[in-house]
Amino acid sequence: MRAFIFDLDGTLLDTLLDIGHACNAMLAAHGYPVHEPEAYRRMVGNGFGKLVRRALPADALAELRARRPHEQAVEDLVRETRAVYAEHLNDATRPYEGMPDALRELAARGMTLAVFSNKPNEYTRLLIDAHFPGVFSVIRGARPDTPLKPDPAGAFAVMAAMDTEPGQCFYVGDSDVDMLTARHAGMTGVGVAWGFRGLEEVRAAGAARLVRHPRELPSLLDN
Repeated sequence: MRAFIFDLDGTLLDTLLDIGHACNAMLAAHGYPVHEPEAYRRMVGNGFGKLVRRALPADALAELRARRPHEQAVEDLVRETRAVYAEHLNDATRPYEGMPDALRELAARGMTLAVFSNKPNEYTRLLIDAHFPGVFSVIRGARPDTPLKPDPAGAFAVMAAMDTEPGQCFYVGDSDVDMLTARHAGMTGVGVAWGFRGLEEVRAAGAARLVRHPRELPSLLDN
């Protein structure tokens, strides 16, 4: 193996409280019921558009879709949520315990490191620069010209920028979306236990390897 590509939310960083705060701020502003932070574990992973749609009550979502054509009323709330998140994206966000040390060891063993996330590209870069400056050679979040994961197009772009092939890459993530992305792109999917979804989801989604703590990541090179 030559490279490790990482998902961001629930894999490198615990971002759940800040994501939940942004969604709850939008919901409360419009009189909708808010969610406990833990509920957002099941909502994240497919980009802000799906996150907001999952957070809204079903009847409110139907009413918004009927109010304006082409999902525009819903998209207004997506933009509102993103604006709140942009102001608070690093309030409570922290690296998972042991992750900085694991990344240093991987780099010392000659691995090229990258990030590929469904989080908007600008937020992905801001958080990586804040928590892991100079660590990753390629950082790629969601872009308007590229389908979201589990479509493999973005993963192929990351590998091209790293000058690596799918068979040379681990893709590390915490969700079924990540494991499907790895499979679709021909990478080796590594499912993690510490993220938002847990081992059962990534195992069921076909993770080729499983790790329970960031300290175990370098040992993937020994087996």
